Amino acid sequence: MTKFTYKALKDSKTVTGTAEAADKDALVASLTKQGIHPLVVKVDKGKGGKLFGGPKKVKLADLVIFTRQLSTMISAGVPLARSLSALASDSESPYMREVIAGITKEVEGGAPLGDAFAKYPNVFSEVYVNMVRAGENGGILDEILKRLATQVEQDASIRKKIKSASMYPIVILSVTVIAFFGIMLFIVPKIGAILLSLGGPNAKLPVYTRDLLAISNFCVHNSIVHAIPGVSAIPLIGKLPNLIFILAIFGIGMVYLRRYIKTPDGKYKYHALLLRLPIFKVIILKIAIARFARTFASLMSSGVSVLDALAVTGGAIGNKVIEQELKDAATEVKNGKQLSEPLSQSKHFPPIVSQMLAVGEETGQIDTVLVKVADFYEEEVSTMIDGLAAIIEPVMIIFLGAGVGLIAASVMGPIASLSKNIGN
Repeated sequence: MTKFTYKALKDSKTVTGTAEAADKDALVASLTKQGIHPLVVKVDKGKGGKLFGGPKKVKLADLVIFTRQLSTMISAGVPLARSLSALASDSESPYMREVIAGITKEVEGGAPLGDAFAKYPNVFSEVYVNMVRAGENGGILDEILKRLATQVEQDASIRKKIKSASMYPIVILSVTVIAFFGIMLFIVPKIGAILLSLGGPNAKLPVYTRDLLAISNFCVHNSIVHAIPGVSAIPLIGKLPNLIFILAIFGIGMVYLRRYIKTPDGKYKYHALLLRLPIFKVIILKIAIARFARTFASLMSSGVSVLDALAVTGGAIGNKVIEQELKDAATEVKNGKQLSEPLSQSKHFPPIVSQMLAVGEETGQIDTVLVKVADFYEEEVSTMIDGLAAIIEPVMIIFLGAGVGLIAASVMGPIASLSKNIGN
């Protein structure tokens, strides 16, 4: 979300204000719906506008506390606006206090709680907002908030495990990259000079040694030129661009790629790619199925209809490909089929989900059955992540050892061969 300042016409009067929106067009559309006609809209470069860096975030722990406290106060019969005001003053997070204060103003102005939450997508996810709306419509907001707090805790636990498992390879990879460039910039050039002094201009070196020296030359001079005289340079439009220029091009490409991924078409293709990646696709599928089962069970137990529950659950999964499958399943349900039937033909939902769902449909205990499915898959994800964390360390050691061995062979082999030739 970006914070904007605007000047607009309302009831023939000029008004100014600030608002948060995904982009300028979204803000203009929102203001127009409210009968406000924008004249000037600018990014707020003060407190809220962030041209560099991401939007402000709220810790999951703060979100869980807020959700549980709000649920308790609503269950106790405290009016919603008063509950929000009390929570705003009690929150330890400055940004969370700011968010709750904004939500309180929206609610006092007559906006539904779900719509007020929707104005802060960097804090409240799409599924969070949709579940709150479902709770408001069904008159079970306190129960929905309790279930949301449990779900946020489950998501936080999974994220923590993934973050912990990925920390070791990230650190090792970073150290490896730094060490590689250090060797290429400071050590290999000296070794190249030694090889030249030992073998002379006509020295015949192995291919991998010449490649190593060429990479070193590129790192030092920003051009691919072999270190051994007599070996022709590999032209690449003369001199290659400056390294900073290359990094700038790479950075711009990444920015545009991220923007494309945020578009509906780009997001769908990106999620389809994730479901084809070895190992990762299994984890992503298990997480998606666990989210589907827990969210759908929460909504069904709260009295939400199957079609409405499917619409909300689709946005909760976090994968557009699977969300589309649920939309197709909803169409089948509209035509009179049980949900277990279209899911049994799904490319991504395993047979156990449709089988358990069929049992729940027969016994009238869909929510109870799906909670067990969610528990099972969350445990599976936890086990897989722990297993990957155990495997990553030896795999990284093997790859690092292979890299060190290749560099050593590229350097020591020619030196030993040239020394023998000199001795003869």
